[in-house]
Amino acid sequence: MRLRRGKSDPAVFRITGARQGLHDDVRGRERRYVISMMVRTLAVVLTVALWNVSRPVAVVALVLGAVLPYVAVVIANAGRENVPSLPSTFITRDTPPTLPPSAGEAHNRN
Repeated sequence: MRLRRGKSDPAVFRITGARQGLHDDVRGRERRYVISMMVRTLAVVLTVALWNVSRPVAVVALVLGAVLPYVAVVIANAGRENVPSLPSTFITRDTPPTLPPSAGEAHNRN
């Protein structure tokens, strides 16, 4: 997609189908893992706090605290996202040359 802001501004190209940067991808996975571990810590604390008050809720929190580390690791190690298809910004048709052929090339063709 080619956008023009004004007549004198240069053309701006958007790359909509590009992958997320590696640094951003790793940072996002680390953030999801830390959030999952905070939820797990909360589940373990709730298990201890609710054990004598409401045992069924405490057991559910205990199961959540036991299962969540596995799920968090699988999600964190899932890898980078897949690009579904090529972006529509790629030029697929034949484009004319930007410079005309030189006089020597024109003479050699005839």
